Amino acid sequence: MGVTTQKEHSGEQTIEDIVMDLIATHIMTVFEQNPELEPDVRFQLLKDADAVVADLNEVLAGVWCYYPTNQQIRFLEEYIGLVKNLFDTAISSY
Repeated sequence: MGVTTQKEHSGEQTIEDIVMDLIATHIMTVFEQNPELEPDVRFQLLKDADAVVADLNEVLAGVWCYYPTNQQIRFLEEYIGLVKNLFDTAISSY
């Protein structure tokens, strides 16, 4: 993720804000799609989601508080969508 200037950024949300919102939205969707999940499985999914955020924070530490470009937002949406797919796959094999 390249450095953005004030003219290039997409709005008021930082990369951190966007990652947190996307992860929260996707984890809520997983829970809504799988109401039968046991509480311990839900808790594990929350821990795994927190780990994803921590990993992204580590990788993107230099730009975590920057305002992303629209292209960077699309990348984050796709990446976190793939993470949701991994959660879906793990649940289906549970």
